[in-house]
Amino acid sequence: MAAPDLSDFVLPFEVKPLGVRGRIVRLGPAIDDILSRHNYPAPVSALLAQSVALAALLGTALKFDGKFILQTKTDGPVSMLVADFVAPGGIRGTARHDAAALAAVHERNEKALLGSGHLAMTVDQGPDMERYQGIVPLGDATLADAAHTYFQQSEQIPTRLRLAAGPLSVKGDKGAHWRAGAILVQHLPREGGMSAIPRSSGDAPEGADENVTEHDDWVKAKLILDTVEDHELLDPTLTAEELLYRLYHEDGVTVYPATALQRHCTCSAEAVDTMLRRFPVEERAAMVKDGMISVTCEFCSTEYRFTPSEAGVEASG
Repeated sequence: MAAPDLSDFVLPFEVKPLGVRGRIVRLGPAIDDILSRHNYPAPVSALLAQSVALAALLGTALKFDGKFILQTKTDGPVSMLVADFVAPGGIRGTARHDAAALAAVHERNEKALLGSGHLAMTVDQGPDMERYQGIVPLGDATLADAAHTYFQQSEQIPTRLRLAAGPLSVKGDKGAHWRAGAILVQHLPREGGMSAIPRSSGDAPEGADENVTEHDDWVKAKLILDTVEDHELLDPTLTAEELLYRLYHEDGVTVYPATALQRHCTCSAEAVDTMLRRFPVEERAAMVKDGMISVTCEFCSTEYRFTPSEAGVEASG
């Protein structure tokens, strides 16, 4: 049995004979850390873990120091998911849910939990660069389905991906720890590469030929990917290299250097202070509770406390 692989990373790979490139994401301690900072019910944690894995899967295609933001806005019990990837390997995530509506859901699948709305994927290249955004509907779709729709409409690159998340008990550890995994393959033109930056949020161009026959190599590559099971993406005793060999050894798979992933957050006392001072003094004064102003980061749950004077609010007489 292989030694446990508990690291967090994204591993690029290529199946050259099939004209396919891809990436595989494995998340262990980092996603467990992210989720442990919140008290989400298990179905919400699973959705957020998948969202973070998907953000890392897509964000690592960026060829510059930027940010990839994945966000849902829906009318379901889980009304919002936000996952950020910051190059070269920072990840974070947060969710909003209605506990009563969640308890009333009998079938706790993705469609029932998310409801109707949209999934937005944004590439932020910094304050001096244009932002690119793709928006796809969420209704009768899972997160993976929505990502497929995005690639069909915006990138027009044949793409297949799988997502998985769940708590696992590792021998020797007390309790279960969350893990998440994702894998993506894309069929590239023989003469060229793929676009790394989303360029459009609209529908496929008018006149696009919907009857194009898929290449046999691509049919084979995606059928193989469809055999991946959740436990294979999550199992810490099955390395990413072993999984890829299991899938594509017949045609030969080449792996490239992995990028380490880790939980990150941009909050700080200075950043929160700057944010507070954007509010009018009257609104800051209204935030004072029991003699203090408290602000909790939605991503990491760190609480920042300020006295009224520290927040620029005169003490009441």
